This record gives sequence, C-alpha cells and structure tokens, in this order.
Amino acid sequence: MAPWRGRFRFPLYLRLWLAVVLAVVLLTLAFGFLWRATAQQAPAREVIIRNEAGDIIGRVSQRAAWVPGQGLEFQVTMRDGSTQFVQLPPRQRRVGEGPSVRPWVRGSDTLLWILGITALAVAIGAYPIVRRLTLRLDALRRGVERWGEGDLSARVDEQGSDELAFVAQRFNHAAERLETLLKSHKSLLANASHELRSPLARIRMGVELLAPDASPAFQEEIRRNIAELDQLIDEILLASRLDAKETDIGSFEAVDLTGLAAEECARADAELIPPADGQPVLVEGVVKLLRRAVRNLLENARRYSSGPVRVELAREGNLVALRVRDRGPGVPPAERERIFEPFYRLPGASEQHGGVGLGLALVRSIAQRHHGSVHCEDQEGGGACFVLRLPKA
Repeated sequence: MAPWRGRFRFPLYLRLWLAVVLAVVLLTLAFGFLWRATAQQAPAREVIIRNEAGDIIGRVSQRAAWVPGQGLEFQVTMRDGSTQFVQLPPRQRRVGEGPSVRPWVRGSDTLLWILGITALAVAIGAYPIVRRLTLRLDALRRGVERWGEGDLSARVDEQGSDELAFVAQRFNHAAERLETLLKSHKSLLANASHELRSPLARIRMGVELLAPDASPAFQEEIRRNIAELDQLIDEILLASRLDAKETDIGSFEAVDLTGLAAEECARADAELIPPADGQPVLVEGVVKLLRRAVRNLLENARRYSSGPVRVELAREGNLVALRVRDRGPGVPPAERERIFEPFYRLPGASEQHGGVGLGLALVRSIAQRHHGSVHCEDQEGGGACFVLRLPKA
C-alpha cells in the first residue's frame, strides 16, 4: 500500500468551496451580460406631427412597438382627440443581405430568459466537479457494501490525494488486516480440530481396553465425554466452513424434504405429519446440510422434552415450512434470538441437558446458506416450536 501523503493538495472542503465560487462567478457574468443587454435597449422617442403651417397637431414620447412584418409603430394622440398610428417600415434588404440583428431580450419575457440562462450557468459550472466527487463516493460505498456482505477480498479505489483517498486507504488497510486475521484463525481452528482427532481416537481405544473390573458407569461417562468432544469438533469445523461464504459446501440439488424428514423422525422417534396432498416436498439444497439441520432440531427437542415430538411439513407460497414441536419447558420470548448464537444455552441447561451450544447456530447458518430462515415461536399447550423455512425447488 502506498504511504499516505501528509499534505493535501486539493482538500475536499476546498473543492466544494471552489465549486460554489465558480457557480457564483458564472451566475454574476451571465446576469451582468443580460442586464447590460437589457439596459442598452432603445430609450423612449419623441414623435411630433405638424400640419402644413408647421403647427404641432400631435405629440407623444414613447418607445416604439415592434409589429412583426410591419416594423416600428408609434401611437400618437392628436389635439382634436383622435388617434393616429405612425409606422416606420423595416428597411428593405439588398439581394444577399442577411436579417438585421436585434436584441433578443427585449419584451416582457426578459426576466424568464435571465432566469433560464442563470440556471443553465449554475448547472454547467457545478455539475462536473460535483459529479467527479460523487462518483468516487459511490465507488467507496459499493466497495464497503461488498465487504459488508462477506466478500473480504473487496477493496476500494485509492485514486486522489484528498480525504476520500485517505478514507479509502485506511479502509483497504483495515480490510486487509481483518482478512489476514480471519484466514489465520480459520487455519488455526482447522489444524487444531484435526489434531484433536488423533488423541480422541486413542482415548476411545483405551476405554475399550479398560480392565474388566472397571465400573460400567465410569466407562459410560468416559464414552459420553468423548462423544461430546467429537461432536464439538465436528460442529466447530462445520460452523467454520459455513461462515466462509467462498467455501464450497457441496452441490445443490432437488431434495425430497419429506423423505429426509421421515428418516430423521424414525431415528429420533418423532411423529411426522406430511402435507395433506401427499405430494413430495422438494427444496433446492445440499442433502447432508439439510439432514444436519433437521437432525439438530430433533435432537434439541429431545434434549429438552421427554414427551412426544412432532414434525410438520407445509407449503407456504414459494416456501416450505418445517415445524418441530415439543412439549418441553419452552423458550422465554427474551431468549428466542439468543439461542441461535454460538455456544449460548439457556440458564441452567448446560449441566442438566448436555449439548455444546452449537446445534441451533448451525441450523441458522445452514438455513441462511440455503436462502431460508429459522426462528422459535409459541406453541399452544406449552413447549417450543422451531420453524425452518426454505425456498421450494
């Protein structure tokens, strides 16, 4: 990255001020020109009409009125009360001579012409500078939006030597550092999770080779802890892949959500209620991820409820809704968003119910990667209802 120049050659505030000054100068010049052109119009003329004896029989002082096709015309009131019109026809042009030049600002439309020219001068003077500045602002905004949407490789143009260029350089520097940190974090997480697999496998083998007189409860506790660690590693790796938008999570295909839900319900001993029409419910997605989302919802329901668990499938316009209902203690309204945060569990549930606190967070990540959503809502008679919505295939 090029070092920032400490001295501003053309600060942004100065450019804006110069744009205003230039517009005012153009406005002043245009107004002065039009004012002078208007002031130079012919003044009032005195017209005198005499009889043969030389006596004045009519007299008026006025500006001549231009009559198209007839020339200048004066209206003279005679002493006897009558009105006479005196005309000065236009000069006959010679062959090949062009029309005479007349001030175009004369007449009642002078002010409209002045306002029109003034507006045009301001627009012409201010547009190039303002547009140049706003184009750079638009480019900066688009780059920030791309970065905010998850494209961590997005950078903005650093052209120029004013405050906008400084902001662009600092943004690019911060984005580069953050991208490097995230890549290092993901690499460290993947390597650490991979390295944990080997000791877990050795511990599992050691449990199988325990002395025969070891307590079955002790063996079962060790197996449970190993399974919990294995699940934690697996879910951390999956969450890391889902968070990286550039990661290939698998091929999208048409998935029969009815069949997938039926398999998971049989595994979790839950009741499935398919759509009334009996037709397959198809969604576009990655089979293993959708299966993981449904399984996590069912395991969450089983963890907090010893009663029946029911899964309902329904079509809602262009979406498919999968509802998992249980008869457990339910989720307080204030916690219904927080339960989808990684490693968050309801108060008092960590020791009593187990789990690692990533199941529902993974469900939300999988739903978002499939352009869907998931939330928790009330259920009549108590318990919780988790609703997973996905676009239809």
